Amino acid sequence: MFYLSRQTVSRHRSLYAGSFVALAVGVFLLGLAATATAATIAYRGPLADSITVTTLGGNDTAPTQVRVPTSAADTSGLQVVLSMVGTISGFITIFVIASTFAFAVASRRREIGLLRLVGATPRQVRRMILGEAFVVALVAALTGAVLAELATPLLLRKASYTELAPVKLEPASPWVPLAIAVGIGLLVAMLGARSAARRAGRVGPIDALREAALEPPRIGPVRIVFGLLFMAGSITLLTLIRPSTGEGVMPLAMFTPMLLVIALTLLAPLVVPWISRLWALPLTAWTRVSGSLARSNVVAAPRRSASLAAPILAISAVAGSMVLSLSFAADSAEATIRDSLRAPIVVTGDAKLDASLGTVDAGVPLQFVRIDQDSAELEDAEGIDPAIAARTRNLTPLSGDLDKLTGNTVAISKEMSSLEHYKIGDEVPVTFLDKTAAKLRIVAIVPDAFGVTPSFLIPLELAHKYAPTAEPERRFILPAPGVDVLGTVDSAVPAADWEAAQAEGVRKGNQFGLIMLLGPAAFYSAIAIANTLLMGSLQRRHEFITSRLLGATPAQIRRMVLWESSLVGAVALSLGTAITVTVGILIRHAMTSGMADVAVTVPWGVLLGIAGLCLTLAVGSALAPTTYILRRSQPSAAVE
Repeated sequence: MFYLSRQTVSRHRSLYAGSFVALAVGVFLLGLAATATAATIAYRGPLADSITVTTLGGNDTAPTQVRVPTSAADTSGLQVVLSMVGTISGFITIFVIASTFAFAVASRRREIGLLRLVGATPRQVRRMILGEAFVVALVAALTGAVLAELATPLLLRKASYTELAPVKLEPASPWVPLAIAVGIGLLVAMLGARSAARRAGRVGPIDALREAALEPPRIGPVRIVFGLLFMAGSITLLTLIRPSTGEGVMPLAMFTPMLLVIALTLLAPLVVPWISRLWALPLTAWTRVSGSLARSNVVAAPRRSASLAAPILAISAVAGSMVLSLSFAADSAEATIRDSLRAPIVVTGDAKLDASLGTVDAGVPLQFVRIDQDSAELEDAEGIDPAIAARTRNLTPLSGDLDKLTGNTVAISKEMSSLEHYKIGDEVPVTFLDKTAAKLRIVAIVPDAFGVTPSFLIPLELAHKYAPTAEPERRFILPAPGVDVLGTVDSAVPAADWEAAQAEGVRKGNQFGLIMLLGPAAFYSAIAIANTLLMGSLQRRHEFITSRLLGATPAQIRRMVLWESSLVGAVALSLGTAITVTVGILIRHAMTSGMADVAVTVPWGVLLGIAGLCLTLAVGSALAPTTYILRRSQPSAAVE
């Protein structure tokens, strides 16, 4: 049976070419993220750029020594980005490959029906299809792994000495990460073919021939049950997007659309015809015959239409949600900076300031390692004079007393308190960068103030003790009456200008992160969209030839395919837009709750660009093979 599978793949090279390319690119992206992550994990750097501390232990966990990189050798930013890239790429890979293999198998209904007629058992049919999937998947996965290994040095060179990885990264041992990527590729391919193989094996010989040109109108109860389960999980995640979620908002913004996409894909044969009829109303009124045929084709083949819409739905929903969430995050950051800063003047640089200028809040930045039961993290802190800082910033305690910030004490942000479950009176074990250990008692919990105040505030004298050479990065000034600070100090700027510059920095950082996160996934999705539409069109040769025999002109067939692909794209983009809008509204509410006058920045250009690119790929990938088929086939070929 395996020999037959190899022969079948060889004979259907054009059909499985799309599956091969999609899987090879998917494994390439997964392997590239995995090998680059392995390089960041393997990086140790010089001992001078790290500090070794001992965790607390507890809860059946023994104390262990942990080496924590300092800021000069920290690759954690790149690790986080690569893990998110791997997650998104893995999701797109699982999603697209399963859909592509299912479509490839579904396109061979007539052949499978003939095999059943000549005596093939359902088990033999299933084994043959799974064998075909294994042959294609093995070659594609190995190809993707080899390409990932070849591209890893280039990626590491580009990533080295950047904001995410300010060190030189070298490739690590590739065997484990590439083995994981290859294993995922094989597993996804087999799972994608398994459901289609089971469907084909259950069809009787006569029914198979009868259904060769028409899909069954219903989907199985198992698919409906899983679709409803994923929808319930999505609704649960949506309810978790609220102001109290804290740092968990952004992960929810990424994973919630994924679950919604899976749910809608499973239920797509039920959803697509309904939405297609709505979109087809103006289309049929305007085009009459070609629009009506396009609507009939989409509605009559819900499984095929769902497979064609799947990659468009995936990238539009995930990319759209991330773009909108990051834009709203920048709006929230800008509003937070504005509401957290009371001083009207900000001085940057190392300009010498006279006391006669007014109240000068010159906080001293420093870092320390915060130690937990089983981990240790490098944290940013600032030494402040509570009496002065409370006048220039919004540091009104939510609980505790900021006046008690003296000696070995610390004030923490609300977000840090929620994440680590800290309370007033708790002691935070820390190790300063000079390797001095201390326990800082929490005396106050203050509002979050991104960009203005870090998560940890310590007394100014304590900061001078452990960071004697540190200088303020910026100073907030309340001018004395009649003093013109802007005209006196060259590096002084109005607070509004400084706030705008900080917000612009956040937006630029978000744009860079967005390119890193969605660039590979968007590239892969574009290939997947083109593959799926090409496969769909190439399998309709006999349908087009028969239409020619019945009197349809090539121009009429091309118009029908144009409206059909446009209709499928419109349905997918409608569902993607619904997901994006839903997630975006909840994310904005969670990030801006309690704030006043928060700007609403919607990146229409990026969102419309995503939609336009998806629609262009869908239409172009359907029209190109249609034109090719019509040029090379005559109506007389219908009898072949």
